[in-house]
Amino acid sequence: MTVTPLEPLAEDWQKALAVVAHPDDLEFGAAAAIARWTGQGKEIVYCLLTSGEAGIDGLAPAECGPLREAEQIESARIVGVSQVEFLGQPDGTIEYGVALRQVIAEVIRRHQPEIVITNNFRDTWDGDVLLNQADHINTGRATLDATRDAANRWIFAETGERWNGVREVWAAGSPNSKHAADTTDTFAQGVASLKAHDAYIRGLNWPDFDPEEFLEGLARATGTRLGTKLAAPFEVFTP
Repeated sequence: MTVTPLEPLAEDWQKALAVVAHPDDLEFGAAAAIARWTGQGKEIVYCLLTSGEAGIDGLAPAECGPLREAEQIESARIVGVSQVEFLGQPDGTIEYGVALRQVIAEVIRRHQPEIVITNNFRDTWDGDVLLNQADHINTGRATLDATRDAANRWIFAETGERWNGVREVWAAGSPNSKHAADTTDTFAQGVASLKAHDAYIRGLNWPDFDPEEFLEGLARATGTRLGTKLAAPFEVFTP
């Protein structure tokens, strides 16, 4: 079986905005790359559309939301991110559409990033049978579209001055990834960042789940394609 090589992501930028659906989304693979970039002195802001309030079956949303927000803030701190926003969208029922594009366009205009990071929004995680979740799909699609919206002065003018400085949108974990970031030196931070979601992981009732083993399996396979020990994959879009 032929393994297609991956190209390294550009790193000649200073500010990125990560827009994902839930607390823990970035930690299932991308957090180690975030740690690499903050370690280079780059500024990265996290924007979570929901508080993950519907993510723990045995915990009511009113209690779950604040708990998961606290875990996400600590998780972000571990990889060098100090600014985390929660936008109050409904966990589990995020709808793609104009309203969601407007919410994300406002955030992009306010933070003015050069790079926008989101999660895989393809139908599957493996390009075959491992289905993605609707919140991820709708968030990623809306983030890509909102990047273009934010650059057009006549769309959502009420959300502020246009920002056309986004160079690329990166979707972490996409099965169509052709690029990756070397995470060999920051892998341990990525693992610690996922472990910070302790209540969520326990709530999944996966008794045999080992965050380090899970992340290492993904990172090693990607690293082989990049020519490094460990790496995180991304699909790159130009708005």
